[in-house]
Amino acid sequence: MVAHAEAHLDHHGDHPPEPHFSSRISPSILGMYLFIGSEIMLFGSFFTAYFFVRVVNGDTWPSLLSSVPKAFPLHLPVYLAFINTLILVTSSFTMHWALTSVKKGNAFGLRAGLLLTFLMGLTFLITQITEYLRIGFNTSQGAFPTIFFCLTGLHGCHVFVGLTILLFMTIRAFRGHFDPEHHHGVEIGGIYWHFVDVMWILVFLTVYVI
Repeated sequence: MVAHAEAHLDHHGDHPPEPHFSSRISPSILGMYLFIGSEIMLFGSFFTAYFFVRVVNGDTWPSLLSSVPKAFPLHLPVYLAFINTLILVTSSFTMHWALTSVKKGNAFGLRAGLLLTFLMGLTFLITQITEYLRIGFNTSQGAFPTIFFCLTGLHGCHVFVGLTILLFMTIRAFRGHFDPEHHHGVEIGGIYWHFVDVMWILVFLTVYVI
């Protein structure tokens, strides 16, 4: 057995043998998909609370402020949220452009796509924070404000995480760390960013439109 082990080590040199995957998806991408699955369950719990308040309890939406002597209806900045949605959806296309470019060896397209994606994501987050400062209600004023801030705030946290990933991706792109054979960092970050965009569309339709 010792001789067999020594022969095995000599055959592979100083490095362990290459791993064999039973799936066509690399472990890193599969791990990102599994992570996104857990995040979908997290968002699902908040959407469940939303539908419980709105459908089961039958509350009006937007609701009434119950903490003031004379209740008045809440008004959401639907137009501003719609513009923000267009910005975030556009960032998905620039992210796709960056990934397509790196696969073709186009360094300019990679860098431009990542930079544009980061700037649009940052614009979305700043606009969302500005909306919070001017919205005119808070979580102490009923179930609706609580659900509103929980859903949009949870998504805002994911946007912040996505921007952090995009920042490192952009820095690495400008340093020439990605090429057509080595671009998993761009692909994995792109999957997460597309997830963030899709979740915002659901939040926008649920909270602002329906």
